Amino acid sequence: MHRSPAPPLPERIERLLAPGTLRYRVDTAGTTLHVMEGGDPDGVPVLLQHGNPTWGFLWRKVVSRLQGVRWITVDLPGLGLSDRVPRAFHTLERHADHLGMVVDGLGLEDVVIVGQDWGGPILWRTFADRPDRVAGMVIANTVIGPPKPGFKPTPFHRFAHTPVVSDLVFRGLGFPQSALHQAQGDGRKLPEDVAYAYRWPLRGLSRNDAPLALARMVPDTPAHPSMQGLATGHAFVSSWTGPAAIVWGTRDPVLGSVLGHVRRTLPAAPVTETRAGHFLQEQVPEALAGAIQRIVDRRIDG
Repeated sequence: MHRSPAPPLPERIERLLAPGTLRYRVDTAGTTLHVMEGGDPDGVPVLLQHGNPTWGFLWRKVVSRLQGVRWITVDLPGLGLSDRVPRAFHTLERHADHLGMVVDGLGLEDVVIVGQDWGGPILWRTFADRPDRVAGMVIANTVIGPPKPGFKPTPFHRFAHTPVVSDLVFRGLGFPQSALHQAQGDGRKLPEDVAYAYRWPLRGLSRNDAPLALARMVPDTPAHPSMQGLATGHAFVSSWTGPAAIVWGTRDPVLGSVLGHVRRTLPAAPVTETRAGHFLQEQVPEALAGAIQRIVDRRIDG
């Protein structure tokens, strides 16, 4: 897979990245994606996938705690330093297709996959087509399958499906990247340099389509286009018998209550409950890194 140089970052963001981070861009069927990786090039590959409205920066505290791994993060199309894409691009199947091109292009085998927010369903759908490449999985404040019959979307997602007003708030006010702390349970604001790092890639109206489009990827009716892809991902995860772990922020106002369903889907997986919110990578990176490391160590020990 051809690599091209990554665009520069402001120094105040660059200095926050994990030591030794490599950054580059790769082409996936005409859409260029930003990739970061580091660690041991010969180590166990660990693919950590962010969701909405973040980017690979989200994982910096987690990867800096890992040993004996080659860690990789991929910015989703429309987010981070990946190409901006039309709003119609944003479907679960299309995101999985493009992530799959990166997985194939980098030749990732025996990979530990780690998903949070939309990063979970996108990973599950991607590797439903590549199950023999997975060595383990870690589930962190995400969903595994489609909502049950009679479901009601969260207030956040109901608002995202509200015409006109949601466009004004998401695009005009830079929501929700301007208010990530509100999903952290305790409401404490992120340090300014960290908050800036989440706002910076989506600055300006022309860059601001993806957060709303990804929010609208969450089903609001049984006929929603995401339902089939979510079901395919659920079938993959629920049939998984290899190493798995669950790490959860129970104070997550968006997905905190989903833990019960995740437990039932993977009843053998150990669960680490924390008092973190939605972006537990910021609050409890040691818990996530510990769960990943235990799976990696099992892989190394055979």
